[in-house]
Amino acid sequence: MSLTPKRARTPHFTSPEFRSALGMFATGVTIVTARAADGQCVGLTANSFNSVSLAPPLVLWSLSQAATSMAAFRQGSHYAINILAANQQALAQQFATRGVDRFANVNFVLGESGAPLLAGAVATFECFNRSRYTEGDHVIFVGEVERCSHQVGMAPLLYHGGKFYTEHPL
Repeated sequence: MSLTPKRARTPHFTSPEFRSALGMFATGVTIVTARAADGQCVGLTANSFNSVSLAPPLVLWSLSQAATSMAAFRQGSHYAINILAANQQALAQQFATRGVDRFANVNFVLGESGAPLLAGAVATFECFNRSRYTEGDHVIFVGEVERCSHQVGMAPLLYHGGKFYTEHPL
């Protein structure tokens, strides 16, 4: 019996085909925020958010290794994940835009850990930066949730097939 390690087969699709297929998974939209070592607020739009564990309370999200905010998130002890409400599409686009002050005209308060908590979010999770795993061209961040809150009855902002959705029939 051979114990040769198994390897994934070479993909039979292009990068755009893969991206399009991933876009068929409907997700919520988040903005992940933190404070850099110099005190500056940093943040970005992400839909790579997921729960991991209830005990201890763990969540994860991922960030491109090429992101300009990588150092702040990799080195910082805390961050916040803000799940956006249906009426926050403009905010999602603002935090996804490069080369702008993403916090310009944004209403927020600093959480107990110092990470910005965005006003009007459906839910917020204040996380200790528990662990990081480099996989491919991204880093997976696992956060241990220290505080969370949510607003009952608010509709979330959704993303599917490259488009935002603010209404969703159930």
